[in-house]
Amino acid sequence: MLRLSKLMSELGLCSRREADEWIEKGWVSVDGERIDTLGTRVRPDVRIDIDPAAEAVQASRVTVLLHKPIGYVSGQAEDGYQPAITLVTPENRWDGDRTDIRYSVAHLRQLAPAGRLDIDSTGLLVLTQDGRIAKQLIGGHSEVDKEYLVRVTYGDVQTDVEQHFPPESLAQLRHGLELDGVPLKVAQVSWQNGEQLRFVLREGKKRQIRRMCELVGLQVVGLKRVRMGHVTLGALPQGQWRYLSADEMF
Repeated sequence: MLRLSKLMSELGLCSRREADEWIEKGWVSVDGERIDTLGTRVRPDVRIDIDPAAEAVQASRVTVLLHKPIGYVSGQAEDGYQPAITLVTPENRWDGDRTDIRYSVAHLRQLAPAGRLDIDSTGLLVLTQDGRIAKQLIGGHSEVDKEYLVRVTYGDVQTDVEQHFPPESLAQLRHGLELDGVPLKVAQVSWQNGEQLRFVLREGKKRQIRRMCELVGLQVVGLKRVRMGHVTLGALPQGQWRYLSADEMF
């Protein structure tokens, strides 16, 4: 027997938080019987029906793509630094946004980062009200890969780093390192040019790329996330944002 909210999340119907909200509002039926008690346990093979009201609420939730500059934190304000959500204003909306979504202050409510980006990193930050997208991007079983461009130095070497960096250390970055005693998943790592590496990861431990580089003697001097799944940063200017369109999928 499983908690109904956990089963709904595992089936990809919504997040567990959304499931609890829907159950409380009487929007969930199990095998034809309405359930409004939190913590209800059910068999994994039950039929779950969702009230159209819940689906309408879910459909109205927005996801924002922001090109985060250095100096902003992904989530809550800390150490005097502004959270990235403060950039989501009508003035900062990219004029290349091709959705017809009208900006509303209501879109800022429960808008949370799906995957952090360090204060000293730039690039694609996803902020979403949709629990399904958050789970897809940062859930424990997420299969969505994230791509980064990483400018590095190697000891005193600041140019043509590729020529001086041992191939066996590059192989280690791809597979064989561990952080906090836990082996890292296989990563795609290749040289973009003499001073810049391209990383593709399927996990996101805190400051993972910087720590991986330190383990093989590299120092990161610039880090930019350019893609999450099928969604790319593209031409979105730094400090500006746009809405995720209905035909875009991670």
